[in-house]
Amino acid sequence: SYGDYLRCGAIASSAPLLGGVADFAATGGPVLGICNGFQVLTEAGLLPGGLIRNRGLHFVCRDQGLQVESCCSPWLRHFAPGDALTLPIAHGEGCYHIDPPGLRQLEDHDQIALRYLDNPNGSVGHIAGVSNKAGNVLGLMPHPERACDQATGGTDGQALFRGLARWMGFS
Repeated sequence: SYGDYLRCGAIASSAPLLGGVADFAATGGPVLGICNGFQVLTEAGLLPGGLIRNRGLHFVCRDQGLQVESCCSPWLRHFAPGDALTLPIAHGEGCYHIDPPGLRQLEDHDQIALRYLDNPNGSVGHIAGVSNKAGNVLGLMPHPERACDQATGGTDGQALFRGLARWMGFS
């Protein structure tokens, strides 16, 4: 997304297309930002917080254990809090950051969607993904789209997309 020359997602967040995405989200339409998409959604103000360089300044690429915290988004409605899944991560700027009052708001409004089991990047509160208050905008650093076929390493990502399909009435 525009090379991330300033900050991850900063230039993309001002693209004209984002106005349409914001309008769609405001009507309750589902918006999913994965990895760089999550970075863009935070930079555009559609999600709280921001993403910065990983602790240790290293690019992290591996399968990652996660825990479902909130089931308020269409992608996670069929999960239960505490459910575990494994999804790939691949990022250098995936450390979620938010100030203490913002973190309290996320917790109070059940907006923390996923947490890392072992916090590979230094994210505040082990946060791997958050939603907006309505739950229809979800951002996450892990890649569910890369975990949809056993031949390529796992199928835990399928559950998120099936959740959205069910929410939309397709299954």
